[in-house]
Amino acid sequence: MHATALETALADIDTVFNGFASPGETACSVCDLPEEVAYLRTPYVRIPVDVVRQYTFQVSNHFDDQDAAMRRLLPQGARALVAGEMEPLGLGFHGLAVVDWRAWPAEQSAAVEAFVLAWWRDVLTDPEPPYSILEIFELCASILRSVTPLLDRWHPSPVADAHLARCVDWWLGELLVDRTPFGWFLHGEEAAVPELRTWLSSHAPDRLRAQGEPDLATRAHLLGLPYDERWDHPYWTSASATN
Repeated sequence: MHATALETALADIDTVFNGFASPGETACSVCDLPEEVAYLRTPYVRIPVDVVRQYTFQVSNHFDDQDAAMRRLLPQGARALVAGEMEPLGLGFHGLAVVDWRAWPAEQSAAVEAFVLAWWRDVLTDPEPPYSILEIFELCASILRSVTPLLDRWHPSPVADAHLARCVDWWLGELLVDRTPFGWFLHGEEAAVPELRTWLSSHAPDRLRAQGEPDLATRAHLLGLPYDERWDHPYWTSASATN
């Protein structure tokens, strides 16, 4: 079901953004070759995947019109993302996390949101997604500018719970001291971090214990306590904590 939903979302991206271009784009004369910039100006021409990635993660001040460039890149960029062709993800802001795509016409913004959510649901069923689950979560959250839609869809299942354990193991060190675990979250991070702590403290412990991760489960539960109570908890003097 999820694969079908993702294919539908990708097909919608293809249709909605077909033929878009950034006609006056000059990009960066230092970083970009003339033939690379020409792809952004020219619709209907296939772009090499390395150029798609280059412009997807390029800094905003290298564009004359980043919104138009993102529309030009989206059909290939969405499919390249799903196919694992955009590695590495965590070396810069994805263009959709920078532009205000929700201000685009309704059909366009709906297609973007549907794609991100369909891909996330698909990833949660894939034991070996094309990138680290941590990178995928942060990229999707940064595009959506919220962790809420991702957490709402992180329903229990063996694969989804294995991904949850991987994320919790990585996030806990920062979350327990009220710091962000994210590196490339541009907008909405202030609200996302406490929301993530609250969600994990409520939803993660039982799912982690079921996977044989009692220590992770206990520390996830501690995220729901006020800071001082969190660190005064008897867990930290128990054998499991010291080991």
